Amino acid sequence: MKQRWKRFKQSYLFYNFKRDKVAVVSFTILAIMIVLSVVAPLIAPYNPYDTSAIDVMDAEIPPSWMEGGESRFVLGTDIQGRDLLSTMLYGMRLSVIIGCGAVLLQAFLGIVIGMLAGYVGGKIDAFLMRMADVQLSFSTLMVAILISAIFQLAFGVGRYEELAIPLLVVIIGLAEWPQYARTVRASVLGEKKKEYVEAARVIGLSSTRIRWRHILPNTMSPVLVISTIQVANAVMSEAALSFLGLGMPVTKPSLGSLINSGFEYIFSGSWWITLFPGVLLVIFVLVINLLGDFLRDTLNPKLYKG
Repeated sequence: MKQRWKRFKQSYLFYNFKRDKVAVVSFTILAIMIVLSVVAPLIAPYNPYDTSAIDVMDAEIPPSWMEGGESRFVLGTDIQGRDLLSTMLYGMRLSVIIGCGAVLLQAFLGIVIGMLAGYVGGKIDAFLMRMADVQLSFSTLMVAILISAIFQLAFGVGRYEELAIPLLVVIIGLAEWPQYARTVRASVLGEKKKEYVEAARVIGLSSTRIRWRHILPNTMSPVLVISTIQVANAVMSEAALSFLGLGMPVTKPSLGSLINSGFEYIFSGSWWITLFPGVLLVIFVLVINLLGDFLRDTLNPKLYKG
């Protein structure tokens, strides 16, 4: 472990990271946000899931620095009387879980399909890539809306609310795997013609071992870049679905469902219910995209202009 950390500190990636102030600031903000979301049950002033501690009479209380605000609700309350700061911390936690879970599913499907298509080739490659083309011809949001709506109609809203988190992970994951598949396939097509692959075949290694132990590690740089950006896309997809009423239910707040719940009250004066979760979502997505740009430029010497 110490040797790996020592090699990482001496790597080209870490060297450029230290010199890039935007990447350092973005990583620091992202790390703080993720830590806050993970420890939300420990630091949140209130538990938004505990209905016994929620008073409807506290609904739409403005932030503490405004007239009518109360010190116990720093950022005010939402339409159900929940402390907005606590609800945002829990909501960000759900958004991070859904975003990371969806990207893991996308990456698994995309890497397996891309590796198979690129290494085997022929009719299998043509079939898998046409399937990916068909998937890409549909909007991610449209596919997610269709699957989510069908599930709600088939099993009911109550059942959907119980399975909202794993279902959104599957919905968003299935909608975005072609990005990985096409990238991995292109990398595999270039790698499988290199000398080290031919040498592995000559010494009698199986195709499976060659694919997963030798070719795959050399295709991970573009996968890492895509994964960083796809986390932001997955979080935005979850927020969009929640805003449309097809994502997380109001009883299990995510950043998207918080924005949705307060949107109809924004012009009546309760602007904080939508504004604060919206700002938090924008910052979260922005720092992830900035880190993705840094990784893309650093891991691709043709693009890096340092």
